[in-house]
Amino acid sequence: MRRIAAIMFALSVFGLSGMAQSERSIRPRIASTPVIPVPVQTDDSSNQNKTRRAPVLNNNQINQVQIPDKTENVIDADADEIIRVETNLVSMPVSVLDRNGRFIPGLQQKDFQILENGVPQKIEYFQSVEQPFTVVLMIDISPSTRYQINDIRLAAIKFVDQLRPNDKVMVVTFDEKIYVMNQPTNDRRILYDAIMRTNFGEGTSLYGAVNYVVKQRIPQIEGRKAVVLFTDGVDTTSGDVNYESTVQDVEEVDALFYPIRYDTMSDMNGGGSPSLSGSVLGLGGISGIIVNGKMIPTGSVWTTGTSRAEYDTGRRYLDDLAQKSGGRKFEAENNLDAAFSGIAEELRRQYSIGYYPETVGQSGERRQITVRVNRPNVAVRTKTSYVVGASLKNESGK
Repeated sequence: MRRIAAIMFALSVFGLSGMAQSERSIRPRIASTPVIPVPVQTDDSSNQNKTRRAPVLNNNQINQVQIPDKTENVIDADADEIIRVETNLVSMPVSVLDRNGRFIPGLQQKDFQILENGVPQKIEYFQSVEQPFTVVLMIDISPSTRYQINDIRLAAIKFVDQLRPNDKVMVVTFDEKIYVMNQPTNDRRILYDAIMRTNFGEGTSLYGAVNYVVKQRIPQIEGRKAVVLFTDGVDTTSGDVNYESTVQDVEEVDALFYPIRYDTMSDMNGGGSPSLSGSVLGLGGISGIIVNGKMIPTGSVWTTGTSRAEYDTGRRYLDDLAQKSGGRKFEAENNLDAAFSGIAEELRRQYSIGYYPETVGQSGERRQITVRVNRPNVAVRTKTSYVVGASLKNESGK
């Protein structure tokens, strides 16, 4: 009887341990040191990847170094299980310039201070390296810019000439439609050809072009990136997107915008252009303007995008693109050679800074960012705000 009891006891213990082992086999294990992923949109021809990336303001450089571990809900599972990482890291590129617009090198983490909504934040990530970059060169080829297109082409080529061999450029042109002239490349012959190979059309879908570049192209570019935009700022034919929506999109993407503004209002209203002869009264009392010897009736699309109010809106729009992204706006009538040199310097040599907010905001909440440098007489260019993404909710899940 004692032997039978012992055998029964051993079997019961073995069964319990087997059940425990079976339970452990389906229980997820906690990963201790995850690496922050950088989402990349892989198919720009579909609308399947339109979800907002989180965290906002992320910089692809964070994928090159280990980030201090402050993640939640990280599950390192067996082969059949999914690894999920959520993080509240906010990172951004920062340019620090002297009074002459030259980059100030040699700054250290201790020289910077970050405030979010006025509250000091602890800097968790800091990097300062010189790296190649990719620029999306956007060229407005709508009717309003045809009078200055030779100047625009020359300026775009001068910008390309400022770049180093490892820097890449993608040329995107737009009128009512959007045209990708080449994939990112450092081949000067391809770039010169893309810049010169422009055919004018009707309308100006500026907002649509900005939306396309931000949503479809920027996410596919690794490393540092920027957009140099040659335009007068006036939109006439964008449909589903507008001023406000595209400015918010630019605010959340990790790319700097450098608009180069061309004032074409006098051209569109009959003054200052050698190819524009002015307003006339045609046969049958039809009014219009003469372009290259041909009268364009006022009933055409040219009757929009010509008023002072529309040009003032265009100027504000370009100001907002630059300010919200951390870039700068330039007037084409000024010295663009110096501007292009400064842009290339800013992009090539930047500081990258990241922090975890002391308090996690509600999804959709706007947070203000202030970056200070403990040096006199410097200009700091970076993001000034961000919108809390869908994955950056507070712990209550609201």
